Amino acid sequence: MNEMIEKAWLSLKEACEPNLNKKDFEEVADAFEFAYQVLGEQTWPNGELILVHSIEVAEVVAREISLGSDSIISGILHNVTYEQVEKRASLETIEEKFGPSVAGILSGMAKINALGTDTVDLHSENYRKLMLALAGDVRVILVKISDRLHVMRHLDNQKPEVQKKISVETSHLYAPLAHRLGLYNVNSELLDLSLKYLTPDAYLHVSERLAETETERKNFVAEFVKPIENKLRSRGFEFEMKARTKSINSIWNKMKNKKVSFDEVYDLFAIRVILKSTPELEKSDCWQVYSIVTDEYQSNPERMRDWITVPKSNGYESLHATVLGPHKKWVEIQIRTKRMDEIAEKGLAAHWKYKGGTGGSEMEKWLLHVREILENPELNVVDFIDDFSTNIYSDEIFVFTPKGDLKRLPAGATLLDFAYEIHSEVGDHCVGGMLDGRKITLRHKLKNGDLISVDTFNNQKPKLDWLDFVVTTKAKNRIKASVNEERKKEAENGKEILTRKLKNWKIEYSDESIRTLLKHFNFKLAQDLYYSISVGKIDPLTIKEVLIEKTHEETARQKLEEIIPVDQIKEYEFTGGDDYLVIDNNIKNVNHKLAPCCNPIFGDEVFGFVTINDGIKIHRINCPNAKQMTERYPYRVIPAKWRDSKKKSSFQATIKLSGTDDMGIVGQISHVIAKDVGVQMRSINIDSTNGLFEGTLRIFVNNLEHLDFLMKKLQNIKGVSNVSRAD
Repeated sequence: MNEMIEKAWLSLKEACEPNLNKKDFEEVADAFEFAYQVLGEQTWPNGELILVHSIEVAEVVAREISLGSDSIISGILHNVTYEQVEKRASLETIEEKFGPSVAGILSGMAKINALGTDTVDLHSENYRKLMLALAGDVRVILVKISDRLHVMRHLDNQKPEVQKKISVETSHLYAPLAHRLGLYNVNSELLDLSLKYLTPDAYLHVSERLAETETERKNFVAEFVKPIENKLRSRGFEFEMKARTKSINSIWNKMKNKKVSFDEVYDLFAIRVILKSTPELEKSDCWQVYSIVTDEYQSNPERMRDWITVPKSNGYESLHATVLGPHKKWVEIQIRTKRMDEIAEKGLAAHWKYKGGTGGSEMEKWLLHVREILENPELNVVDFIDDFSTNIYSDEIFVFTPKGDLKRLPAGATLLDFAYEIHSEVGDHCVGGMLDGRKITLRHKLKNGDLISVDTFNNQKPKLDWLDFVVTTKAKNRIKASVNEERKKEAENGKEILTRKLKNWKIEYSDESIRTLLKHFNFKLAQDLYYSISVGKIDPLTIKEVLIEKTHEETARQKLEEIIPVDQIKEYEFTGGDDYLVIDNNIKNVNHKLAPCCNPIFGDEVFGFVTINDGIKIHRINCPNAKQMTERYPYRVIPAKWRDSKKKSSFQATIKLSGTDDMGIVGQISHVIAKDVGVQMRSINIDSTNGLFEGTLRIFVNNLEHLDFLMKKLQNIKGVSNVSRAD
């Protein structure tokens, strides 16, 4: 066996030891043997051994991303199916020998490799999302990122035009993907290497200056950390501290964007405190260290970042502070636990380790669920860690027309968004659609890969409530334009209604009248007033109320005569002077009903409210809705009184109780109610917490006096501290 191949294999074996069990490792060894039989000692045109590249990619997968056996095997085998290989293996053979999971990863990688990247500069985001949709399984992306990292590390062997093409592709596609997956180290290295080949002068300048200032930085770090280390040890913390120089690419970007020299970039490096901490003490330990650091060195509050209380969307947790260190130099310090540090270094893969997963096979199962990333755009990474479904990078979806045309839409897009994406006219007349042979509504949210047809109807018109569920700008703008046209027509109709009403009331239609109404209803434009009248949002009687000054207080009968037909007035009973509507305590009259919002009881002070479709509702004077009704619709409020009667009736009431949760408290409450033959129990609900209880009783009583009597009896129960009427 070639010495380089053997050396690469031994290094891979060492990388696999911490994470794989014996069975998983045997499968990896089988994959190596198979790859050796297929690839042997074949080389790329630049002389690089194909198998060495494959093994080293698998080592990146195992060592730097910490994936399981299927992903490592895919790294080893990712070149055996390529056309330029002499003894090329088929995906069928791969599936037969290593299972559908490995075959699926290799198939996804093949799809990505088949995509052209000529327009990557112009459409990088579109390309990235399409690549994700094609890949399906996130392991495809992770293995592909590992492959690209290895390629970039060995790019010196390629021609300049190849170096540039691969570097552009890397900076636009693979580095952002690595960042979104929480692989910060991989992202930084990819960007640094891209800079090396795209802007070599900049890369060389920054790297040389870093080398020149290395000793100076080390001395500064030693001086900075000494008092912090002493204080942390005295408090009993187990920790390590290390300095992390920022990436060449990020330093260069800062120099370029802020137009400063290398020496003026004050945050060339960050000092990291990594604590050994138990899960339940992680947050408090980090904050204690933060307190110790900021006691020693003055902090800049504007540059404090708390990603422990609310982690980043990809799971990153850390406390960042910028403090004024020795020699008046600002320094960024990052405080985190060992768990947080590993998640920051290894990204998604590290989450599983800290969720109790053991062995590569469990890791593989977990990663299979990441397919949901592409199908559920509403979840965040915190949910994902808990229940295996996430949305770390899926903020767009790809769907297809019946002819196979690809449409890119924002996540959460509906059938109606899709219709407007096809054409404005299609959207305006859309009434529904078809997906997989079943009908779907306008509001149906689309998923990646859906193939949809749209149904239209000529009489369909855009509606204002469509704006409540569409998400694309195109759909929103078109709907607003169409609705505004309809609004103009409604406003013209409203103006006619107002003119006619004012004529009937013998009120002059004038600018003064319109100004009075605009001020009262808080409208800026007369068109808004006319529209609201046309669609029924403003009752014409309210307008009359505003424009006519009342010279006397209307009686209950007079108010009703303005609202309901005269022939119905005879069905109501009034007091001697027609001042009050008389309410029968039996509530037999279908023309008035007790309002469920406050459940009036015989004896309560009440008023009537004339509804549009449900007759007169009787409310208590202290009803929660009384203020709004009397202020907004004073012309609908009718004075009312109960008829004096000796008849017994039944009224629903709700009582709230609270107190000490003594033994048998529920039984005592039930006993008091059962002893009162006039009370009917509808329901009882008692909640107990920390020795205290809160309860709700729903009962039927005869009148207000009866309710008061019952509440006093309940108040006398030992342990009951508060009794009140709830409605």
